[in-house]
Amino acid sequence: MKKKANFLPRRGIMLIAAITIALMGAHAQVSSDFKPMDDVNQVVDLTLDSLEKVKTARPVAGSSRVDDHPVLFLVGNSTMRTGTKGNGDNGQWGWGFFAHQYFDEGKITVENQALGGTSSRTFYNQLWPDVKKGIRPGDWVIIELGHNDNGPFDSGRCRATIKGTSATDSMVVTLKEGPNEGKKETVYSYGEYMRKFVRETRALGAHPILMSLTPRKRPTPDPSRNGGEASGWEPVRVAGNFGGWARQVAEEMNVPFVDLNEISASKYDKMSSWKLNYHFYLDNIHTSKFGAELNARSAAEGLLACQHPELKPLQEMMVNTALPTTGVKRENGKPVVFITGDSTVKNADNDSTGMWGWGSQAWRIFDENKITPINCAQAGRSCRTYIREKRWNRVYNSLMPGDFVLIQFGHNDIGELHKGKHRGDIPGTADTSCVSRVVVKDEAYNEVVYSFGWYLKKMIDDCRQKGATPILVSLTPRNEWPGGKIERRNDSYGKWYREVAEETGCEFVDLHNITADALDGIGQERAKEYYCGDHTHTSLRGARLNAIGIAIGLRRNGGALATYLK
Repeated sequence: MKKKANFLPRRGIMLIAAITIALMGAHAQVSSDFKPMDDVNQVVDLTLDSLEKVKTARPVAGSSRVDDHPVLFLVGNSTMRTGTKGNGDNGQWGWGFFAHQYFDEGKITVENQALGGTSSRTFYNQLWPDVKKGIRPGDWVIIELGHNDNGPFDSGRCRATIKGTSATDSMVVTLKEGPNEGKKETVYSYGEYMRKFVRETRALGAHPILMSLTPRKRPTPDPSRNGGEASGWEPVRVAGNFGGWARQVAEEMNVPFVDLNEISASKYDKMSSWKLNYHFYLDNIHTSKFGAELNARSAAEGLLACQHPELKPLQEMMVNTALPTTGVKRENGKPVVFITGDSTVKNADNDSTGMWGWGSQAWRIFDENKITPINCAQAGRSCRTYIREKRWNRVYNSLMPGDFVLIQFGHNDIGELHKGKHRGDIPGTADTSCVSRVVVKDEAYNEVVYSFGWYLKKMIDDCRQKGATPILVSLTPRNEWPGGKIERRNDSYGKWYREVAEETGCEFVDLHNITADALDGIGQERAKEYYCGDHTHTSLRGARLNAIGIAIGLRRNGGALATYLK
């Protein structure tokens, strides 16, 4: 009876609309009763203007299905899928690209049918018919739309919807622009388009899920968000409009609802303004890979936490929902010192005549009755690849207030940006970036590359967010002796370390010069005993020398970590 009651008024409305069109003929105009919502995003997204290209670039609905397994369809806009290809080729990513990581692909596949530039209205009219062709009973459909439901009703992108959730408000417009110019179209409220998605998904035997929009960012004068400066960035919540309207429809129709906006915004609340800013790229709405991955995890966390009974089968197919950590074993009352870096910090570390990193000798300098050292370094890594491979994430997720993090990179950061091992980063310390096409293990993808100093600043900022103390450690010297003195890189990496330390106020251990001074005193011939196999990697003796250098630097600084030395 409830469905019938909702249906009869709609028929009446449609009849009135038909009479209105007949009376007005070719002169139907936008009704003055409804004012379009302002375009608060101020972003030009032309994806939908080439619909034929779009149809060939997006997957055929249901084509990801394996045997009779269900499919999770994603319906959304550019915050879910940027550009036509959705591959980050402009440095922007939608969270739908990473959503599959949270589902067991042996049980369910995730299919990103989202498209940039679409509103609930344009997606429903232009793309939804094809998506429905691939939906089968038992499938799932996540609907997250609204960022583009503003602007004019009948011109431009012709994508605006009527504000709110009314089931009775509608209007007839004549499109003035685009491929459908001159065509008459009935426009409904945002909430009514959500109802249409829900009703038609259920009619196909599938399960609809509504989500609120991803957060935007906006300038804020709050100095607490920007290190005391007069301006910064803050997240934008949509609880009072699109978020509230989606929730209202979900409650009305008994549909699972995930407040993606609030889950992600609450994470942004804990970030510095600088960190919040780089979770977006090029504008205030489209996310970088960092932001897209955050939203994908937020969506997964929201699905897992939702108490709606209809979600239980989907929740049983979810994976990787726990945050990855280093697995460090903590002891009560003892902080942890995390050691990050490359092969000069962690190597094979098991053959007395082989290569050793100084992190293996941390037990020689730290009092393990007071602090727990854990060596998280990995050979061959630069700042860029250490972060790309999620090794830094595991450290970050493991941090607790009172911990320390030693950060030492540089030997591998000098590589090429766009070829080879794709581990080089932009020289210097400026907050700059570029998009690079990366090929790793025959897998090609796009990656935003930042400067060496930017990566250091990111790690410093992350540590402070968690209440841990970051300490920069300059790279170890190489066994090169121009002019009879060991090589020093004080005009490049040494300079950049100092610049970042000065800019951020981070403690800095200049291991590069501490060890170089010692080796200059030892002499070129005897210094060979401190290296193994080449000019970079150290022997056990060299590793011990560098560990001693760490202790010397910490004592000179007189910082908190120095109190945990033997």
